[in-house]
Amino acid sequence: MKSVRQPVPAFVQLAAHPVRWQLLAALSGGDYRVREMVSLVGEPQNLVSYHLRLLRDGGLVRVSRSSFDGRDSYYHLDLDRCTEMLAGVGAALHPGLGCNRPPVTFTSETPSPVLFVCTGNSARSAIAEALLRQRTGGTVDTTSAGTCPKRNMHPNTVRVLREEFGIDIADRHPRHLDSLAGRRFGTVITLCDKAREVSPEFDGETRRIHWSIPDPAAAGGADEETYPAFRVIAAEIDTRIRYLCETHAVTT
Repeated sequence: MKSVRQPVPAFVQLAAHPVRWQLLAALSGGDYRVREMVSLVGEPQNLVSYHLRLLRDGGLVRVSRSSFDGRDSYYHLDLDRCTEMLAGVGAALHPGLGCNRPPVTFTSETPSPVLFVCTGNSARSAIAEALLRQRTGGTVDTTSAGTCPKRNMHPNTVRVLREEFGIDIADRHPRHLDSLAGRRFGTVITLCDKAREVSPEFDGETRRIHWSIPDPAAAGGADEETYPAFRVIAAEIDTRIRYLCETHAVTT
């Protein structure tokens, strides 16, 4: 029988290199700058930058300018794209292989508390808090706060959660991070670059994660003009929440 040479799936070609695999593994836990990934993978900056460019060209990694310091850029792993490409790898090997996994279920055991932090606590962190609480059925002790909270919740935050996810937070008000002093959290997630730089340290057992997500209200303008940005940001946060629910730190 004549053999047929099958092309190697793109994900395998990209992920098979040891440095690229280490970068993917690092970025699966949060967003990082190049100099931080140099330290994480123990490789020189020029090599790290080269492999990051290949991962970007392959659609697995995205990059965005820091909203805190425009000289910095944060790299982010596109987990949905990874899922799609991995499904393609399975199908290329055998049609019966796939990545369809049942949704995460939460037991009666108390998962470790999760804290979301941004600057104003009027948009990003409030959206994340509401979405994690919804996806876990309230079984995860979920809180959000701001390093410099706004007086009121942004109207588009209330709107996007109500219209897109059926969640009502109309009576919710931003809280200051200082009001949570003394509370212990298993996982602390910063959602804006400024909050990452100024938020206080937590005890050594706390898992720190950063999601570099732009402020949907930063451009200003009327609420109707900025609402599309809120929808985009809420969808991205929801995607990250879905994958967060798969991690050990949230489910145990």
